[in-house]
Amino acid sequence: MATENTRRNGSRREFLKQSTGVLAGAALTSAISARCYAGEDNTVRVALVGCGGRGTGAAVNALSTKGPTKLVAMADVFETRLEASLKNITKSFEKQVDVPPERRFLGMDGYKKAIDCLGEGGLVLLATPPAFRPIHVEYAVETGRHVFMEKSFAVDAPGIRRVLAAGEKAKQKNLKIAGGLMSRHYAPLEEAVRRIHEGAIGDVITCWAYREHGPVGFSPKAEGMNDLAHQIRNYSCFTWLNGSFLLDWLIHNLDVCCWVKDAWPVSAQGQGGRQVRDQPDQLFDHYAVEYTFPDGTRLFAQGRHMANCWGFFGDVIHGATGSAVLGEGIVKPRLYKGHDQSDKSVGNIIWQHEGEATNQYQVEHDLLFDAIRQDKPYNETERCAFAAMTGILGRMAAESGAMVTWDEAMASNLQLAPGLDGFTMDSPAPVQPDAEGRYAVAMPGFTKAV
Repeated sequence: MATENTRRNGSRREFLKQSTGVLAGAALTSAISARCYAGEDNTVRVALVGCGGRGTGAAVNALSTKGPTKLVAMADVFETRLEASLKNITKSFEKQVDVPPERRFLGMDGYKKAIDCLGEGGLVLLATPPAFRPIHVEYAVETGRHVFMEKSFAVDAPGIRRVLAAGEKAKQKNLKIAGGLMSRHYAPLEEAVRRIHEGAIGDVITCWAYREHGPVGFSPKAEGMNDLAHQIRNYSCFTWLNGSFLLDWLIHNLDVCCWVKDAWPVSAQGQGGRQVRDQPDQLFDHYAVEYTFPDGTRLFAQGRHMANCWGFFGDVIHGATGSAVLGEGIVKPRLYKGHDQSDKSVGNIIWQHEGEATNQYQVEHDLLFDAIRQDKPYNETERCAFAAMTGILGRMAAESGAMVTWDEAMASNLQLAPGLDGFTMDSPAPVQPDAEGRYAVAMPGFTKAV
């Protein structure tokens, strides 16, 4: 996770009142809450829910923004991961970290306890596996907290609808919500997309989104660990947790293609499967999905994680008069005068970014904190939810082998983990292994799409 700090200037806004102190003899929960609220005016209090790499990086970015910030609570289902995250963050931000043992929460309900520590106007960083995002966003908004939510934002249509509803409620309550689609805040990419929208390569005809690289890692089940904990530990490998490789890993470049096209798809058909992967999980090792936009043009998405294969990470755009290479994985976006994207002919490149690249991870937090401090409208919920829905639509099509429309997908009531709100760490996992320790894998032609 990059940690370069790109700052945003702006006046500070007083939005938190000092605590009046802790009442003598109060119950432990009241004492914890009071200590969370205490502090100087204008300090944005932050809680981290989900302490893996993404969450730790988000906390680093949050604490690097302009103005006083303080990390006051953390939650995770694994104590070792929470403690490692806390140690890493404290190394660089010791004066901004105040997370004593009583504000380190474990278990499925830990998110509530961490969020409750903030008081209204605090900010929660949500970075658990995507399956939990709708539950956590709902609670944060209901209790009056601002939200940074990492991608992906849900794994099925019911989850997307919950996130959208929470986003609307956040607008009504003047709460700010930012999403972890950081490519939207990468200045070179922003300029490239602006030039395309201004007609630099003509009307956009096709978009190609790629994420092709080596295998996704998998950790064998640890001794004494129940199946739910094992699956959460390997969330990238279980569909109910991450929504598939196509959603959780390819979402950025799907989103960039839809941004370039300035549209969301109306349908999708595709394919995928397990050709070489033999780990006991649910993960397809390749996907290929064809999306159709409202005007009939297409977006083609390819995702593959296999060893010793061609690799590419980015988007290729073809317009009526030119083309582009851009997206996540492309540090310097380029626009070409034709469809030959080589440098062999003089003047083939009509534009490419020059100069220093911005740190999009930091910029997305700078913008959010600036909106909080200056009380400006800021809500990325709909765009984030629709980007996730694009990935979900593709997963539905590829895993079922059916043509699926956007409207059918959005209306679906199929939940990948029914009853997740009520889970504890002792609950049975939503998918169970067979006698040989293997998990059911989607079968195109038989798996239900919606």
